[in-house]
Formats: sequence, structure tokens, C-alpha cells
Amino acid sequence: PQTMNDWAPIAKEYDPLKAGSIDGTDEEPHDRAIWRAMLARYVPNKGVTGDPHLTLFVARLNLQTTEEKLKEVFSRYGDIRKIRLVRDLVTGFSKGYAFVEYKEERALLKAHRDANRLVIDQHEIFVDFELERTLKGWIPRRLGGGFGGKKESGQLRFGGRDRPFRKPINLPNMKNDFYGEGSAEKRNWSREGTRDWRTRDRDHERGREKRWPERERSGTWGESERERDSKEERSRGRERKDRDR
Repeated sequence: PQTMNDWAPIAKEYDPLKAGSIDGTDEEPHDRAIWRAMLARYVPNKGVTGDPHLTLFVARLNLQTTEEKLKEVFSRYGDIRKIRLVRDLVTGFSKGYAFVEYKEERALLKAHRDANRLVIDQHEIFVDFELERTLKGWIPRRLGGGFGGKKESGQLRFGGRDRPFRKPINLPNMKNDFYGEGSAEKRNWSREGTRDWRTRDRDHERGREKRWPERERSGTWGESERERDSKEERSRGRERKDRDR
């Protein structure tokens, strides 16, 4: 089919809804952040210069980390062309992330491989390729997009280093049949099925309520029988003692 011919394992265009889905098949956003990303009108900064394919994104930095410190650390992997530490326009304080541009692809790949989770100024950093200018439609995390988050924390935003943002395989017919979203007859049949299950559960509960008093009566009857037997045994024991005397 044509959809399979167009399919590629790695997505070439960023879609917040697909990036926020476990398997890339969600049709409705599951949290407000994805809604924000879908409604965002983000335009990449056109003033940024340099080769995006030779640039690394460095995040989770200590706010006290300087450009000099970054240059000292990342120059181990190769010659650096430029370092841009992103700062607040008003205060001038670091925002905790930076971009490092190398002169050679070999140095870029080496830093991408070895610098991730490196500890700089008591902070474990995160390193990935720049996506703002290389992935079409990219929305940063501050606007609800990005690839951050883990399933354990309730944010189903996958991608980045641990799990690349893969393009889902479009199989609409199979998907609709599997989730019962095909024809109206199938949907009605599934609804009737759920109704039958509910009525059956109710009948089962009513039957249990009817049987419960019978069990209670039988339980009390059994207890009285046991008490009567124990009384008879005690009276026999007394008779034996009287005979022995």
C-alpha cells in the first residue's frame, strides 16, 4: 500500500499528538500540555546562526555554570566553533540550557555519545542533537511539546535519546476493527454486549443477596447443634463422675 511506501522509522515532522502517545496512534490529547503544544504558534528564532547538523543541545545545567566551564568540558571531544548559553533577556541569568556547535561531525558524535549524563557543577546534564532547526514543526517543552517526561511520572511524551520519535505505521482499517470503531452495527453490538454483562452482574448480586439469609440461618442452626452436642457430652461426663463416687 501507499502508506507503507511513505513510511519511515524516524519521524521527519514533529506532531505533539503523536509524540505524546505511547504507540503514536492517539486521536485525542490525553493531557493539557499536548493541547497547548497543538495550539501553539511557535516560530524558531531566525537570528540563530551556525550549522544545526553540527550542534548539540545541552540541558539540565546548573544555573551557575558558565560558558567557560562548558567550553572546558566539551572541548575534550573536538574543536568547538561556538557555544551559546541561553540567558534571560531581562535578568541575564542562565536558563539552564545551551547549544554547542562543533567544527566536525566526528566530534559531534563523540560528544553526543560520551557527554550525556555527565556531571557538571553537581548537575547531571542531558545532551541531544538540536531539533529546533532540523525537525519540522518542533514545539519546545515550555509550550507543551518536546520529548521529555517518563511513563512512570504520568507524562507519556516519548522520544529523544532513550526512545527516538518514530513515525507510526498507518493501518486505519485494522485499527478501527480492533478498537470497535468500524461500522455502526459493530459499535451497537459492542454496546449491547456491555449491557448484557451489566445485567448479568446485577442478577448475580441479587442471587447472592437471596442466598445470604439462607446461609446465615443454616450457620446459626449448625452452631446450635454444636452447642447441644457439647452440652450432652458435659452431662455424660458428670454422670460418669457421679458413678465413680
